[in-house]
Amino acid sequence: MNIEAELARYRTAHPTLLTIGVFDGVHRGHLHLLGHLVARAREKGCPAGVVTFRTHPEKVLGRRDTIPWITTLRERTRLLRAAGADLVVPLTFTRDVAALSAREFVLLLQKHLNMSGLVLGPDFALGHGRQGDPDCLRRIGEELDFRVEVVKPARLEGEVVSSSSIRRLLAVGDIRKVEEMLGRRFILEGKVVTGDRRGRTLGFPTANINMQREQAMPRDGIYATVAIRGRQRMGSVTNIGIRPTFGGLKRLVETYILDYDGDLYGKRLSIELVARLRDEMRFNSAEELKQQMAKDVLKAGSILGKT
Repeated sequence: MNIEAELARYRTAHPTLLTIGVFDGVHRGHLHLLGHLVARAREKGCPAGVVTFRTHPEKVLGRRDTIPWITTLRERTRLLRAAGADLVVPLTFTRDVAALSAREFVLLLQKHLNMSGLVLGPDFALGHGRQGDPDCLRRIGEELDFRVEVVKPARLEGEVVSSSSIRRLLAVGDIRKVEEMLGRRFILEGKVVTGDRRGRTLGFPTANINMQREQAMPRDGIYATVAIRGRQRMGSVTNIGIRPTFGGLKRLVETYILDYDGDLYGKRLSIELVARLRDEMRFNSAEELKQQMAKDVLKAGSILGKT
């Protein structure tokens, strides 16, 4: 599907105020920008819209081999709507889209989304060769009759809140700082699949969660977590790693849910990370691992009880 066909699915006769970006994570920096967008849209009496991307522009353009997603498109859409967006338009970023000039791109937004203005961050740029920075878009706006507002970035302890910073913090396991930047706890989500049932033999049956290959992952280790199924929130302990005690090679996400005896196979489960308990370790025997797991469960229960 080309960009015209995708935009046509969201065609509106009402003038809209838009912002554009990947918005991966929908973190505090994004929420700061979205707050301005929604406030301006309410003042004008028009819908607030977000144009986002299914595919990351940096990867399509070959600037980076892979860019792990902090949030799935489904979760991103939900969070954008929760932040006040009336319209969320996911586009597939391709080389053809990248070849469009800034003027061509905004003409498409006017044609299909009735765009009457843009609210952007200071480092924003679109169009071939990133020519469409805020100054360029202001000039185009004077010609095509739309306004551009630039919002200063949000900072946390002097650092600009960004998706790349959150990925870096996840990689080192700084869950507390990740939570501060997101404005909520980090969540992993996937379908529960059949494992080797080793946890059950140790007395700690786990739900093995199938992660998408491009999901941003926290540093390997043991975490106090909350498992979420529908409206049900359950205390849990999650292991992320390769299980070195058993000579594992494949990275797994396994969750032991405290005081739970239901069947979750084939169901989607969300895992909310609360605190990092320790590194993943290799034990000399299964019995040593079992003893440590009992300690992890007690520690996690204490942390979760306080939160």
